[in-house]
Formats: sequence, C-alpha cells, structure tokens
Amino acid sequence: MQTVSAAYLLEHPLPDHDAGSDKHQRGRVLVIGGSVEIPGAAYLASLAALRAGAGVLQIATCATAAPHLGLAMPEARVIPCPETSEGGIHPASLKRVAEAASTCDAILIGPGMVDQAAIAELTEGLLKKTLNTKIVLDAEAFVQARSLTDELSRHRGRVVLTPHSGEMAKFLALEREKVERDPVLAAQRACDLTGAVIILKGACTHILDPSGEHWLCEHGCIGLATSGSGDTLAGILAGLLARGAGLTQAAYWSVFLHAEAGQRLTARCGRLGFLARELPDQIPRIMDDLSKRD
Repeated sequence: MQTVSAAYLLEHPLPDHDAGSDKHQRGRVLVIGGSVEIPGAAYLASLAALRAGAGVLQIATCATAAPHLGLAMPEARVIPCPETSEGGIHPASLKRVAEAASTCDAILIGPGMVDQAAIAELTEGLLKKTLNTKIVLDAEAFVQARSLTDELSRHRGRVVLTPHSGEMAKFLALEREKVERDPVLAAQRACDLTGAVIILKGACTHILDPSGEHWLCEHGCIGLATSGSGDTLAGILAGLLARGAGLTQAAYWSVFLHAEAGQRLTARCGRLGFLARELPDQIPRIMDDLSKRD
C-alpha cells in the first residue's frame, strides 16, 4: 500500500504542458449530469474539471437547466437534452451525447442525475458506443452500472469508478456496515467485477486498481463531508484524465488535491461550513505548489 502525500505526488508529477500549448492539447472533457432538481451538480463538476487544467469543456444536461448552466459556465458548450417525467436526462439523448463523447478525451457520467431507469439505459448505451475515451462513473451512474460489469470490463484500462460506501454497498448488494468494516475488500471485489480503478471515498479514501495496487489517502477533513463535494472530486478527476494523466495517477492526484483544498479552506474558514463551490478555486495553486518547477 502506498500512502498518498505531497511527497509522493512530487515523485509522480502530472503531465506538463508547454506555455504555448493549444487548449485541445490539454484535453477535452464532457460532463453528463444534472437534473431539474439538482442542476448545480453538473456545474460543480465542470468547474472542477477546468480548474484541474482541462482545456475544453462540454456539458450535457437537462434542457430546462441548460441555458442557466450556460450563463453560469460561459466557458462551456452546453448540450440541452430531453427530460424524463422525473426530471432526468432522457435516454433519447444518447445519439447526440455519444457524438459529443466521441470527440472528448474524458467523460464524466453521474453528478446530480436522477431517474434510475434512464440513468441505466443512458450509461449502458454510452459504454456500448464509447471505445477510446476515458470514463468516470460517479454517483447513481456507478450504482446503475451494477448490471453492466461485462460492458465495463470491455473498457478495461479506461474506467474509474468513484463511489462512497453507501453506493458501493448497493453495487455489491451488501450492507453498508459490511463495506465500512472492510473497505479494501469491497473495493477489490469491485475491481475484479469491472476491471476498473476504484476510488472508495470516505474519511480515509482507498484507491485500488485491477493489478492489486493500493493507495490510501488520509489527508481529508470533516468539512469535505458536505453537499456537492463528491461532484467536485469527480470533476477534478475527469480534468486530470483529459490532460493525459494515467488512470491511477489521476485517481490519487485528484483525491489529494480535493483533500488539500479542504485543508486550506479549513485553515481559512474553519472546520465546518465552507462550500463545495469553493473547493475548485483552490486547485490551480495546489497543483503549482506540488509541481517541480523552479
């Protein structure tokens, strides 16, 4: 097991980008997320992806929220999708979303999504169509992928899954207490089933890959246990993947960046009460502080 620390990250630097690099060389990200009731989750993830250094951003979200999200995130191209009766992204949007995904280096599916049946159908369709893109499944998209393990295995080497213990329990059909009692065993089971890198989030976050390698980050803080925090972590991860970081490298870097952002906000604001929307703004400075530049 490797402990994720600042010293470890200094030994495993992120891809460097020349000062004159074109934005497309820093990677293209598609965030698929949000709903009528939770439109802000897609915003948080998208902001975090850009703050992690991705060059180009697209967001696929519910048509009702799309114009508002476009105004809040003027850096993005926003794709309005038809909605289900429950206010989620309708699977009828699959063709258009898949076309957008085919132009991207990394896609994130799940933040703020609702309507379980629609999520399952859309996720399955994207996994069947997307062949050369790095994929992050977060939140309910991860849970609904429990019936898609064959499809996930087909994407071995391109997928990162980001559950907390409750979502992992649903995925493995276990009691949450059992996952929390032995998180490493649960993460390893998910690795074996999917061939994906697993980030099992918690007070101590475990990162496992199918080869059996294991990283542990204990740098988090209580303030990170707040609404929207997981969306920002998923966005940071997608941004790093788009930039060219490997799956496990992006995983342990994103977890530490997220944790360190929480530590810096704790020092500035206090242990409790800082907001998920404040986390992404910390990321560029933290990345610079962890670089080897003179």
